[in-house]
Amino acid sequence: MRCIALAAALIAASIGSQTWAQDIITLDDALELAGVGSGAEDAASANPRVYGPLAEEEAARAAIAQARLRPNPELSFEAENIAGTGAFSGLRSSEYTLGFAQQIEFGGKRRARIGSAEASARIAGVRRDMSTAELALAVRERYIAAVASGQRVELAREIVERNRELARVATVLVEVGREPPLRAMRAQAALAEAEAQLQAAEADEIASRQALTALWVPTETLWRTESSFPEISSPVTAHEASEPLPLRLASARTEFAQAEIARERSLGVPDPTVMAGVRRFEGSNDQAFIVGVTIPLLFGNRNQGNVAAAEAQARAAQAQEAIIEADYRLEFERTLTLYRSADTRVETLSRASLPQAEEALRLVEIGYRNGRFPLIEVLAAAEARDIIRENLIEAEETRATLAARLIWLTAG
Repeated sequence: MRCIALAAALIAASIGSQTWAQDIITLDDALELAGVGSGAEDAASANPRVYGPLAEEEAARAAIAQARLRPNPELSFEAENIAGTGAFSGLRSSEYTLGFAQQIEFGGKRRARIGSAEASARIAGVRRDMSTAELALAVRERYIAAVASGQRVELAREIVERNRELARVATVLVEVGREPPLRAMRAQAALAEAEAQLQAAEADEIASRQALTALWVPTETLWRTESSFPEISSPVTAHEASEPLPLRLASARTEFAQAEIARERSLGVPDPTVMAGVRRFEGSNDQAFIVGVTIPLLFGNRNQGNVAAAEAQARAAQAQEAIIEADYRLEFERTLTLYRSADTRVETLSRASLPQAEEALRLVEIGYRNGRFPLIEVLAAAEARDIIRENLIEAEETRATLAARLIWLTAG
């Protein structure tokens, strides 16, 4: 118990500079503060978890604009027969050539280059959507954890108050000779343990709120969450999750691999360079036009190695897409099954188990005050009720967390 109390004191001291907000934020408020809720443009521009992936998408789209550009023309100037000997001394026999050259792309290079850049931008777009969805999932999970920790604090406070009352009653009963001194000592020990558990629960609540506020711009304020678990949209069925983000990302990667094959194949087609210019002969003061063309000869290097590598990467991407789809379907069905099980458990605990345990505790406490039941019976009934209360909090937390994960799994 001393270790628990010491840990709680250390955590409380570590946040001494932070202040507690009196306003209670809802889950929607938390999503907006993180920049992933409706109308959260200002918060999104300040949260690096949001604008970082957005900047990566902008970079990918800038690469599309670059891919659309054609090769630049080349301007050349040559001076021949300068400062030689004999008839070529000085500038008398010099020749000057001013030329203009342009590389012409064959094999659909520009189209393939643009297609590859667009496929890469689609990957960046899906990754941005996934980052937003994952941040929303983290907000929901941490908000739910903060609510659960708050409920555990309230439960711990109730246990402390009950044990304090039991200790008072035990002391009175010992004084009048209706209970042995050992009963009072046990009641005091139970009270001390409950107080230590309360300190640990309060420390955990503070840590949960810190984790929640860490998902947006750093702040000195620890917001208060609602006391009850938030209502999260009902999970969709499997057939409604047609284009979830994990499958979209896998498909975009396969499309990019296919686009890379087309790009590498286009690079195996030679690009001629045509040239036109004018040449001036200094000796006769005459001029003449010149034209030319340069064509690479593909004797050994036809980019076949890069084409084979791109084809292998495409096969790997297709295999990975099939694996991701199978794993996703399994994860969705598993999470949905667990959600339904948690929902059933919440209903059972809240409608049957807890009311019965509370009624049993109430009757035992009345009998204890009247001297009809020993302290050990009260402690046993209270422990049984407290276990059910804790199980209910855990079940509600699990159900809400699974619902949040289903929202993430079906985000498209």
